[in-house]
Amino acid sequence: MQRTCRSFFERWNGNIFCVWNNVKRYVRIPRAHRRLLWEALTALAIARIAIACLPFRRIAAWLGTPGAQSPTIATAEETRIAEEIGWAVGVVGRRVPWDGRCLAQALAATGMLRRRGLEGTVSLGARSGESASFDAHAWLRMGSYVVTGGPDHERFRTFTTFARRRS
Repeated sequence: MQRTCRSFFERWNGNIFCVWNNVKRYVRIPRAHRRLLWEALTALAIARIAIACLPFRRIAAWLGTPGAQSPTIATAEETRIAEEIGWAVGVVGRRVPWDGRCLAQALAATGMLRRRGLEGTVSLGARSGESASFDAHAWLRMGSYVVTGGPDHERFRTFTTFARRRS
């Protein structure tokens, strides 16, 4: 009996140390980046709820025109903002208890960019795996910078893009 309790507390304490390390790391980052992390958490939660509750046609309508692309040129300031948003969404996406992978990250980052008056292109791609499996991926590009989706997007064949047309 005592051995079970002891192993339980050892595991629990191990998790506490992981959480404590994350808390210490969080406290050391600048306040502006902490606000960005909270915004990313909120945006990811909204994106995940939208994916779970809305039909894709509603999400696609929010993303923009199918087949459209945003400009491939961005200023240095716009790229810096996109990099910070990509960092925050990536950090939070790896730590949330729900599925915070590619599509949720692309939707969250799109919303965060739009709050700042910036537009990007969400791309959806697919590839065939070796064992007859089908893999899909979503990524967000602003200018020439890939905000979410990382270097893996190059292994996927794009089948559609979404962007708002500029008037």
